[in-house]
Amino acid sequence: MKQILAAFIFFTRLPFWKITNVPSIYFKHVVNYWPMVGYLTGGLMALTIFVTSHFFPLPIAVILTVLTRLLITGALHEDGLADFCDGFGGGTSRERILEIMKDTHIGTYGVIGLILYYTLLIYTLTSISYPLVYSVLFCGDIWAKYCSSHIINILPYARKEEESKAKIIYDKMPPQTMIVNAALGLFPTIFLLQARYIVALIVSALICYLIIRLMKKRLQGYTGDCCGALFLITELSFYIIVLAIHYAL
Repeated sequence: MKQILAAFIFFTRLPFWKITNVPSIYFKHVVNYWPMVGYLTGGLMALTIFVTSHFFPLPIAVILTVLTRLLITGALHEDGLADFCDGFGGGTSRERILEIMKDTHIGTYGVIGLILYYTLLIYTLTSISYPLVYSVLFCGDIWAKYCSSHIINILPYARKEEESKAKIIYDKMPPQTMIVNAALGLFPTIFLLQARYIVALIVSALICYLIIRLMKKRLQGYTGDCCGALFLITELSFYIIVLAIHYAL
């Protein structure tokens, strides 16, 4: 139970820490329960757009929905995306990439990355019609967290523990956790989306894997920033493929 609570404390800014004290050792397992956190963040996003779309045009409802998750997570993943873009855009060696990613200042690549990300995200979600967008938001958040969580099983951590921002190196998932996470990741899409959108699961998972391969080639490992960037890119690709299928069929 404390491992699950640690995940909600780590990945959100909601006051779960008030429930009980969670020792630092449990935070080594937070990525194991990342998909479970998606049920909260994805659910609140779906609820936000459902409510706000009754009072505002869709573009405003989408922006308010994105803002909701930013407030819930404290822009944790977006910070990772900006650092990832800066590091991989400006770094020419493994050491230089890690150095840039650890810098607290945002650079040109980070700014451009966030602008492109939010432009694509808002335009994509605005283009998905009601009521499909409600389910897509919920499913996309969970599925992207599930896919991205496997980075800890594929790659080693790229820094020493004392050099990491969170001062934590995540433990790899045991087999039983992988099975549970697979069920958590697939369940919403199977029951809430039509079968034709299964293609979006496959393509976004492939994109996730290709980015992990890029991290392996350039970093020989991953960092916390890599996790955040991987999640956002995988989620965005899921939304874009859903939109493409929606218009094509």
